Amino acid sequence: MSDLGVAEIPVDEKERPLPLPEAPAKNALLDGPILRTLLWLAWPNVIALTAGTCGVIAETSYIGRLGVESLAAMALVFPIVILTMTMSGGAMGGGVASAIARAIGAGDLDRASTLAAHALLIGLCFGLTFMLGMLIFGPALLELLGGRGNVLTQAVAYTQIFFGGAVVPWLMNTMSGILRGTGNMKLPSLLMLSSAICQIILGGTLGLGLGPIPQFGMRGVAAGSLIAYLISISVMSWYLFSGRARVIPKIRGLRIRMPMFIDILKVGAISCFSPLQSVLTISIFTHMLASFGTEILAGYGIGARLEFMLTSIAFAVGIASVPMVGMAVGAQRIARARKIAWTAGLVAFVSVGAVAVPIAAFPDIWVNLFTDDASVRAASRQYLSTAAPMYAFIGLATTSYFSSQGAAKVLGPVLAQTARLVFIGAGGWWLSTHGATAQNFFVLAAASMVLLGVLSCASVMLTRWGPKPRPAAAVRPALL
Repeated sequence: MSDLGVAEIPVDEKERPLPLPEAPAKNALLDGPILRTLLWLAWPNVIALTAGTCGVIAETSYIGRLGVESLAAMALVFPIVILTMTMSGGAMGGGVASAIARAIGAGDLDRASTLAAHALLIGLCFGLTFMLGMLIFGPALLELLGGRGNVLTQAVAYTQIFFGGAVVPWLMNTMSGILRGTGNMKLPSLLMLSSAICQIILGGTLGLGLGPIPQFGMRGVAAGSLIAYLISISVMSWYLFSGRARVIPKIRGLRIRMPMFIDILKVGAISCFSPLQSVLTISIFTHMLASFGTEILAGYGIGARLEFMLTSIAFAVGIASVPMVGMAVGAQRIARARKIAWTAGLVAFVSVGAVAVPIAAFPDIWVNLFTDDASVRAASRQYLSTAAPMYAFIGLATTSYFSSQGAAKVLGPVLAQTARLVFIGAGGWWLSTHGATAQNFFVLAAASMVLLGVLSCASVMLTRWGPKPRPAAAVRPALL
């Protein structure tokens, strides 16, 4: 057979069909399985926060070598330092992460870069405010808290160094918030881990002295912390401005835009009231327990250490939920955002409860690590058996707070903290006037944890996360 020739039909290039567009690259935070992605983001935070806790313990250990007065001075300063770190990290840092995550979720990387630059300005301003406030009013505040004599002198010495460089922790936590908003949890967590190690080495060396290095006391301890933070800032600055990060802060030619500040502060500024109220609640409760004697107060302190350690687990999960919820909200995927929030809450509730409940049943597992005093052990057992089963509600409240940050709807969880503060204040006053026992106060603390968890969850359920529905436009009848 002869080959049959087939005439080629000419095709106009203008009429040639366009190739199919490439499928957009998937974002694991937006499209990946929720539980697996959440745990993948959370585990670096768990390690870093655990290292931070170990750093605090080590710092307390070598300050103890400086003497009892140094320990007392650190006890005065510590709540203010913790408040600074939680405000700059969990509160304002969460607001930064939320704003950037929502911008990325909406596909607007240019806005995310501009938000990052404005976030750095916010961190700088807040750092300067804390610096001036503590340098001017710090000595009077420390005296009001009970500082006297050499204890006050050493507390002021620490304050002058640490808060003289208050811009440093604020910028460090702001940069961490920028990176976490992009979904990068590993670098901030790695730097938190390395910072804790450097803080132990540098603070101990400068505080106690080593070889040719003289003993600088409390000033050296504070300087060690700032140097460790500066190392972290240097690494994060290089990473952010070298183009390796998903978002590069637009510093050159930056035009200040008030909506960018509002987008961050509407979450971050409101969030700052949460750690403030938490510290105030603990201070009021501790003051009430002090009337029962040193043994009861020490027993409560041992139980509170467990609460602090377990809350860091919920904190790690909560931080991981911020960019996931933020990107989902930015992409208008509200159902996924809420599912992330409930998944994070369940993980925190189960994780904290899995540790707290067995310790409540067998409190000596924890108590024996800290004391041999029979009276303190009895008080600690009593507190743990009453309050520890409710620590899971603290974990639930913590993740609700962070998930609400991601959705830029944080007012509800902050008001839940307000309700707990009022509950502890009013309930404690009533118990004090009716001859209550320490056990009654422990029950009050446990009930306040349940109240906080339930109200925080209710705020997530009842708050609208999506945009408000717009009324449908009126349809004009067609002309005949």
